Amino acid sequence: MKKVEAIIRKSKFSVVQEALQSVGVNFFTHWDVISIDNENQDVLDLISSEANKENSKKCYLSIIVNDDFKAVTIKAILESASTGAIGDGRIFISTIDEAYKIRTKEKGKKTLR
Repeated sequence: MKKVEAIIRKSKFSVVQEALQSVGVNFFTHWDVISIDNENQDVLDLISSEANKENSKKCYLSIIVNDDFKAVTIKAILESASTGAIGDGRIFISTIDEAYKIRTKEKGKKTLR
């Protein structure tokens, strides 16, 4: 199993959610975050602090998928979250060693159903 973590623009959340559902990812966790990123500091110095605050609003997604869903999940995020501008976000991939469903006590891939 893989954990796909993505930090995306808050304004793109609905589009990304639809894209993930269209490829079969029906469960994930998300929360609103503020991004602090030096990549765009020169640009941010040129715009107002209010616009800077709006640009730093992001959503953090945590998605656990079977290995065979990794590529389609990444593709869905890349295609739906991109604006082509600085601040579109990041995707991180890691391996999940174990997973448990608390209610049923199931273990492994069964927990993703």
